[in-house]
Amino acid sequence: MDKKRKIVKSAAVLLSAATLMLFGTAEYYSQKLPEKLTADCGEQIKIAEYPEISCASFSGTASAAAETFPVSRQATLALFGAIPVKNIEIREAEAPVLVAGGNPFGIKLLMDGVMVTGLGELINENNENCCPAAEADIRKGDIIRTADNIEVTSNSQLQDIIGSSGGRTIKLSVNRDGHEFTAFLQPVYSRADRCWRGGMWVRDSVAGIGTMTFINKETGEFAGLGHPICDADTGETVPLSSGEAVPVEITDARKGETGIPGELKGIFTSSTALGSLDRNNGCGVFGKLTPEAKEMLCSGGREFKMGYRQEVSTGAAQIYTTISGSEPELYDIEIESVDYTAGDSTKNMIIRITDSRLIEATGGIVQGMSGSPIIQNDRLIGAVTHVFVAEPSKGYGIFAENMESYFKG
Repeated sequence: MDKKRKIVKSAAVLLSAATLMLFGTAEYYSQKLPEKLTADCGEQIKIAEYPEISCASFSGTASAAAETFPVSRQATLALFGAIPVKNIEIREAEAPVLVAGGNPFGIKLLMDGVMVTGLGELINENNENCCPAAEADIRKGDIIRTADNIEVTSNSQLQDIIGSSGGRTIKLSVNRDGHEFTAFLQPVYSRADRCWRGGMWVRDSVAGIGTMTFINKETGEFAGLGHPICDADTGETVPLSSGEAVPVEITDARKGETGIPGELKGIFTSSTALGSLDRNNGCGVFGKLTPEAKEMLCSGGREFKMGYRQEVSTGAAQIYTTISGSEPELYDIEIESVDYTAGDSTKNMIIRITDSRLIEATGGIVQGMSGSPIIQNDRLIGAVTHVFVAEPSKGYGIFAENMESYFKG
């Protein structure tokens, strides 16, 4: 009898341990899987990195017309189809076919207002140090929209308003971190400059080079960079008033080294714009090509169906980028990790350059390469966004679906 009890007790202990292990495993997968997924219409839900996970059940029904998309439903993901892991929302939508970019383009942005890039002290008529901007609670990174109810569009315009103030208080409309407030600037007469000054430096425009990620050949809409354009001094996202994409030719590539990022150098080859830029946000820059540019870039461009995040896996892939001239080439990379839960982050995957040609020419990922499309299993799955300064052969990538969502506004 004692022997039987011991056997039963041992079995119970083993069952309890197995149950705890399964619960622990389910919790592990729950943390690794996103709250929402978008899947191609009619496709079975598969998670590339976790083939043991499948969609066990759906709750709710599709819309009245079965052919109407997109459709959102609740679903349960399960381990081996039996052990529930996580309830998620699944949105069914036909994956678009996109023209891969890889082409470099020049970026010219005019800000929506002017950005404060720094503050400085002045010596007033009483030989005292002061900073009118700081006293008005103006800070580095603030966006000045209006001065005395006049829309501010340039550095020179703001300086003219301050310079002609005669020392009277100027009412400013300021945006800080998305919140608008009113500030009152009391200009000071600078003994050194012999004029009225505000004690701040501002910037009204930005120019640079990036890489186009993909184009919708039907509409001419395009996406690039995969990350926002930020001000070099403040690190803040540049508020866009208007902008242009212009043709660029890459003339040189400064090789990246440990601790020193490399850089693509180029020249603007024409003042005729490729198109307009209308958005600068966390997932990149977005705009629309002119009819002529759309014809030129799409007619010979390579088309790929977009891959949703769950289709991305570790392993071999390629990037399409330009390191000389204006024509892109394919280079081999390895996707080392994928974060399905990263949402709208620009750091959805870690990639490593494995192509000896690219490593020899640039050392890996360099500035100006941001936006280079990532291709895996004949799908356009993402774009290069950042380089690891300490290890130039490695960097981050963003999911293509995060960028493509902005085509819809």
